[in-house]
Amino acid sequence: MGPARTAGHARPIGHTEGRGAVSAARRMVVVGGDAAGMSAAAQARRLLSADELEIIAFERGDDTSYSACGIPYWVAGDVEERDDLVARSPEEHRRRGLDVRTRTEVIALDPDRSRVRTRDAGGTEEWHGYDDLVIATGATPLRPPIPGIDAEGVYGVQDLADGEALRKAVSRLAPDGPGGEGGAGSPPRAVVIGAGYIGIEMAEAMVRRGFRVTLVDRAPEPMTTLDPDMGTLVREAMNAMGIETVMGRAVTEIETGEDGAVRAVRTADSRHPADLVVLGLGTSPRTALAEAAGLPLGESGGLLTDRAMQVRGHRHIWAGGDCVEVEHRLTGMTRHIPLGTHANKHGQIIGSNIAGEYATFPGVVGTAVSKVCELEIARSGLLEAEATEAGLQYVTVTVEATSRAGYYPGARPMHVKMLAERRTGRLLGAQIVGREVAAKRVDVVATALTAGMTVTDIVMLDLGYAPPFSPTYDPVQVAARKAAAAVRAAG
Repeated sequence: MGPARTAGHARPIGHTEGRGAVSAARRMVVVGGDAAGMSAAAQARRLLSADELEIIAFERGDDTSYSACGIPYWVAGDVEERDDLVARSPEEHRRRGLDVRTRTEVIALDPDRSRVRTRDAGGTEEWHGYDDLVIATGATPLRPPIPGIDAEGVYGVQDLADGEALRKAVSRLAPDGPGGEGGAGSPPRAVVIGAGYIGIEMAEAMVRRGFRVTLVDRAPEPMTTLDPDMGTLVREAMNAMGIETVMGRAVTEIETGEDGAVRAVRTADSRHPADLVVLGLGTSPRTALAEAAGLPLGESGGLLTDRAMQVRGHRHIWAGGDCVEVEHRLTGMTRHIPLGTHANKHGQIIGSNIAGEYATFPGVVGTAVSKVCELEIARSGLLEAEATEAGLQYVTVTVEATSRAGYYPGARPMHVKMLAERRTGRLLGAQIVGREVAAKRVDVVATALTAGMTVTDIVMLDLGYAPPFSPTYDPVQVAARKAAAAVRAAG
């Protein structure tokens, strides 16, 4: 199904409901004021005037178009001010012709009558009709029912309000402030629950603010977005940084004192004192409204769309960002991969299509990068388990190379693991763990995956070389050369 041709769409019943007079313009309603939603609204406004398209965006919080990905670096002190993380405030959007209504939550969707129901901060509820609806509700942080998880001193990092609360707590407990459980002058203790991207980034933030850090996760190795052998490298590096890693242990309780504040985190066989606890357990698509409205969801609970970002089977409903599942280009399967890069692209595509142009989202190859202190971590393509699930036969190789020519000052070791399809040699994925300029080398991998290149093709790429930047063969090419040999040996 292609993008909707909205010019001939009949004005829905109830279009005049809600505040304001009847408008002759078509109406676009956006649910969610962050990356996908506001990108869609801004793109549609660039292409159509207010006389042609009325745009209303509902956001239940105070902020729009902010970088949740930047919160760990704000807490760490790399980013100074809260507003530095805001790309465009509600007022800035309003000056550009968008009707942005903050502190207004959408509480129901009614696709049959093309309308949404909202509740504002004062408790007033209204129905608002639409010609096109954009669902950009984002994701919900996982918060399992652990005893004590709602105690004072337990922090999430989903939005700017979360980040602000955590930053204040960190500043109060930091070494130049009151001491932690160990007494005045001793390093305060932070326990981070969850060893994914947010978990390791928050562990870094706590280390840099002078905390003694413990990272707890039920998985056997950190970073389940890597194969376990590469996750081991991450764990060993974090241990060398002074971060205690407690792996393969599920949290059973967050212990509190008589004052109700956090004191420790417990597993089945251990207790870890804590002055504060940070939750980094990942997210799930925020799609309860969509589910209640009967919209189609995938295995992870994310909305299912076509390539034009229209919700499947619903001609004038669109969805993008962390609330949708995206197609993986290597397998054709849909996955929930919440990233700001995808969300902004989804918004651009939705806004263009609503404005009568044509745009599609081709899918993803699963690229992501992160860091913990000096250690850089990257992946693109498939892990071994994902390749097996897709029914692919493959070979794997792991190499250790250096970031620069070995004789050049500052050369640092880098591990690259690569998967290639048996017989064809088609690249299936790669993971990189190293220091200094390691992570962004994954962009070569992402480009090669998108182009359907073989590992032999990668070996012969004309990449830039000079001793300060790379060995004669870049580490990605070293891995590709070894993978090509493994493909030949496999027959």
